[in-house]
Amino acid sequence: MTDIPNDKREMDFGSAFAIQDPAAIKILREPFDLQCVNSDSVIDEYLHEYDAWIRSTTSNSFTGLEDFKYRCFSNGTTEAFDKFYMKNAKRRFRCFKGEYMYHKLAWRDKFVWNYIEDAPLHKADAVVISLPFADTGDKHTEYHELMRKCCDMNIPVLVDCAYFGACRDINFDLAYRCITDVTFSLSKSFPVAYARIGMRYTRVDDDDTMFVYHKINYNNKIGAALGLKYFNNFTPDYISQKYIDKQLNFCNTVGVNPSRTVLFGIDDKNMYNQYNRGGNTNRLSFHKQYIKGLDFASSK
Repeated sequence: MTDIPNDKREMDFGSAFAIQDPAAIKILREPFDLQCVNSDSVIDEYLHEYDAWIRSTTSNSFTGLEDFKYRCFSNGTTEAFDKFYMKNAKRRFRCFKGEYMYHKLAWRDKFVWNYIEDAPLHKADAVVISLPFADTGDKHTEYHELMRKCCDMNIPVLVDCAYFGACRDINFDLAYRCITDVTFSLSKSFPVAYARIGMRYTRVDDDDTMFVYHKINYNNKIGAALGLKYFNNFTPDYISQKYIDKQLNFCNTVGVNPSRTVLFGIDDKNMYNQYNRGGNTNRLSFHKQYIKGLDFASSK
C-alpha cells in the first residue's frame, strides 16, 4: 500500500477532484467513436483546440503564454512533471509547503529536495509551483518574488496550471524567462481524471521523450478525442461561473473564505486544522457537496 502523505481523500472536505457536474457527465454517456485511435490528425487538432480554449477565458488573463511555442499531449499534468524531473535530475527540487503531494512522493527516494520555506534558493535548484496554488486556489503570495529570484539565478521552473478551468480572477503571469514548462489538465475541471487529458507548453523543442511521442504520433488519442468534446461543449469559465453561488453559500455556512478556485473554501482561523496540508491556512474542498448537498452536522 502506498504511503500517501497527508491523505484526506475520505474526509468530507478532503482532497480535490472535479465536480460531478451533470452536463459534464452527460458527455461521457454519449456514443464515442473509437476510430480516433487510428487518426493521424487528432493530436494536432487537440493541441490547437486546447490552446484556443485556454485563450478564450474571460474570467482569467494570461501574460507570456505566447512565448511558449511548443505543445505536447501530456497524460494529465503528471507526465509533464516526470519529464521535468528527468531533465533536472541533478538539481535539488523545491516547492512550497502545501503543494500537490505527487511531487513529494516522486522526490522522496530518488531525488534531493527541500521546501522553499526551509532553505534559501540555490543556483542548482529546480522549482515546481502550481498556479493557482494547490493549497489556496489563488496565486501564491510569493509567486512574483520567487519568479524574480529564479530568473536572477537561472533556476528552471515548471508552472502547473491544473486548476485552470475551475478558477476565476487569476492572472497567469508566465512572462518570466526562468519558466521552462507550463502544464494544463482537464482533471480538475471535468470528471475525466482517469482519461489523463493534459498538455505541456515549452519554449524550446529539446527532443525529450514527450516530444518523441509527439513526433511519431504515439499518444493517448482516446483522451485527446474526449478532450475535444469538452472543448466543443464548455467554456473554460463554465465550472467557475456555474458553481460560484454554491461556493459562496457553503463558505458562508461553514465560516471560511471563498477561494478563487471554485472547488475550495479557505480557513484562516484554525477552525478546520484537520484539513491542513502544510501551509498557514486550511483548504476545504466542496466538490462532493456541490452535488449531494452539505451535511453540516458531520462536517464540523
